[in-house]
Amino acid sequence: MAYHEPVMAAACVEGLVTQADGIYVDATFGGGGHSRLVLEALGENGRLFGFDQDEDAIANVPEDERFTFVHHNFRLLKRFLKLHGVRQVDGILADLGVSSHQLDVAERGFSFRFDAALDMRMNQQQKATAAQLVNRLDAAELQDVFGRYGEVRNAKTLAHRLVTERQARKIETIGEFLAVIEPLVRGNRARYLAQVFQALRIAVNDEMGALEDFLRQSLEVLKPGGRLVVMSYHSLEDRMVKHFLKTGNVEGKQDKDFYGNIHRPFKLITRKAVVADEAEQKTNPRSRSAKLRIGEKR
Repeated sequence: MAYHEPVMAAACVEGLVTQADGIYVDATFGGGGHSRLVLEALGENGRLFGFDQDEDAIANVPEDERFTFVHHNFRLLKRFLKLHGVRQVDGILADLGVSSHQLDVAERGFSFRFDAALDMRMNQQQKATAAQLVNRLDAAELQDVFGRYGEVRNAKTLAHRLVTERQARKIETIGEFLAVIEPLVRGNRARYLAQVFQALRIAVNDEMGALEDFLRQSLEVLKPGGRLVVMSYHSLEDRMVKHFLKTGNVEGKQDKDFYGNIHRPFKLITRKAVVADEAEQKTNPRSRSAKLRIGEKR
């Protein structure tokens, strides 16, 4: 099952694997592209845990006794590692964002390129869909979703139009959703719709809350000298990761001791975000917005 070409694969694996016989986590398994490369870099005693809440990812699990698949959201990292008898690991990799596979399967409802149910659930066992949020949230809540998570400029106008239109009939499909918002498109259509859909997807899956939980737990389960490797695709994620690696919290608040020394839980392996080179950006469009950051636990 084709998902997507792993972004900055060599840089991720090189930044992650410091002990060939260590224990590692691919927190966003997906198509397994990064996991397969990590397994190639591990020795016979190495171990790799792959987390993914998407049922479609199960089909990509490699037949390798060193690999353990965990069918859960990475916000449950610490709990499920503990269930497998693991309290500390040598490295954790997370490739954030929606996969190309999810975008390309029409019935998943992630993309404005297809008409299907307005779904957007990464975990298909979850109850709340994008359609339910669009029909349930009040104007202020919708404005907050589109403004905060999509940085949509006319978020207030968009929110009020949705509330008005849904009074006549529920908005349940991508086609119905687009019919409501098309007159409000500002500037580049594809960019505008991408921002709106991104905002809804983030809200449906509580992506920011899950990322915060994951980052906090990653610091707890990493061994001293262990690596955290995170690739993000939009400014909200990248800002959280940048703050966390610098301060140990997603807000970027500096924690100082009695003498005024700043607590820095990570040594920054990447001083600034690493981006894909020009060749990769040409062959793999998904890499164009990717930002890679690596920290080593002190």
